[in-house]
Amino acid sequence: MTIQARPRGSLFHAEGGWFSAYWHFSFDQYWDEANMGFGDLRVFNDDTLVPGAAWPMHPHRDIEGITYVAEGTFEHADSRGNGGILPPGSVQRATLGSGMQHSERNGSKIEPMRFIQMWIIPSRRGLEPSIEQRSFSEESRRNVLKAVLVPADGYGAPDAPRATDAVTVHQDAAVYAGLLDAGRTARHRLRRGFGAYLFVVHGSLAGPELDEGGAAKIRDEDEIAIAAGPDGAEILLVETRL
Repeated sequence: MTIQARPRGSLFHAEGGWFSAYWHFSFDQYWDEANMGFGDLRVFNDDTLVPGAAWPMHPHRDIEGITYVAEGTFEHADSRGNGGILPPGSVQRATLGSGMQHSERNGSKIEPMRFIQMWIIPSRRGLEPSIEQRSFSEESRRNVLKAVLVPADGYGAPDAPRATDAVTVHQDAAVYAGLLDAGRTARHRLRRGFGAYLFVVHGSLAGPELDEGGAAKIRDEDEIAIAAGPDGAEILLVETRL
């Protein structure tokens, strides 16, 4: 097994006054040709917005934009008239295919809002723009790796994960979310040819050893065991083809 740990302090950090961000892969003014993603996972941003702040409307194409709400109140708007407010534990997939503008806003005037923004490269270009989103209870994520994003019909191999209550993505990729109590371990089997990008949203892990905000690239492994630290851990695991 190959594990490449990425402590939060080793990641690119951006401060914009109204936002604070840790960008795991090349993004915006951060450019490193040797750090362009992990498999079909192209972007992984850990962003915090001050109360009332917003990333203004901006365009994208041919991206599956995945949002996981970590703290606060996430508010979405786009050029197709979609909108909505999502609490922590929610997942949104924005298919930006043939082109759509969208914005992310802190829906609270008094509390910061933290969200994880992922870009997954879709299997096909020019898809019709669309939004799918869902909130997942703490109970559904407690001491398990809950599949919150799975391939849409026709986009995954026969052995791809399926879950009727998960958000779907136009690629053979998946995202799992877990809330592990102190000392608890969750196990996950990786498909042949796939790797995992593991991220600690809150808390810490005892194995692999990671603190809050840290991540790890995991390759060449059939099964991984993820053990929570003394205060427990909230985690995301992205399974992507390498």
